[in-house]
Amino acid sequence: MRALLVRDVMTRSVVTVSPDLGYKQIADLLVDMGVSAVPVVGDDRKVIGVVSEADLLHKVEFNGAEVHAGLFERRRSRLAKEKAAGETARDLMTAPAMTIAAGVPLTRAARLMEQHEVKRLPVLDEDGCLIGIVARRDLLRRYLRTDADIQADVVDGVLLGVLWLDPLEVDVTVTDGHVTLRGKVDRRTTAQIAARLTRALDGVVGVTEELEWGFDDTTVQHRYSFDA
Repeated sequence: MRALLVRDVMTRSVVTVSPDLGYKQIADLLVDMGVSAVPVVGDDRKVIGVVSEADLLHKVEFNGAEVHAGLFERRRSRLAKEKAAGETARDLMTAPAMTIAAGVPLTRAARLMEQHEVKRLPVLDEDGCLIGIVARRDLLRRYLRTDADIQADVVDGVLLGVLWLDPLEVDVTVTDGHVTLRGKVDRRTTAQIAARLTRALDGVVGVTEELEWGFDDTTVQHRYSFDA
């Protein structure tokens, strides 16, 4: 029932460039390899930045324009014009690069991409060296698991492994990643925990919890808390 980690879905063969590679060579590489960005790495395999199509397009945007920033020019525009004058990966790259460790859950990777508005993250090992790259499309792999695999995780991982429930007492059906739980458990909190743990499994799109319970321990907990 282990959650998928970045190392499980990342692309291990990474196209990289050196800091001294020229503009034309970078542009050709992006087109030839069919990628929209490449990490810039040093001889020690440490990531020092990322060059994307957006970085290269600044030269097109400001082609023929004065690249010297005005005194009160906005910082973003000033940086764009500086990149427009750049000729190597070191000049063009966005730095420092937003990276992620290989052992981080996919949920953390998705959160970082959303927060920093990036489409991909270079993946680092324990020594901080580049070992892969994870893109937004890679995060969708957690939803490509079969219904049978998901059902097995619910039964073996949640019901038996965590809650110690008899699988014969809970019917688990999975259709296109949506899990439905039916049957009877001892307590209401048990039903709630079963649904929450199931919802966290890789591949689960949604959960319908239709479990009956013999004892509503939530009201007892609330009363004890109130009396205290």
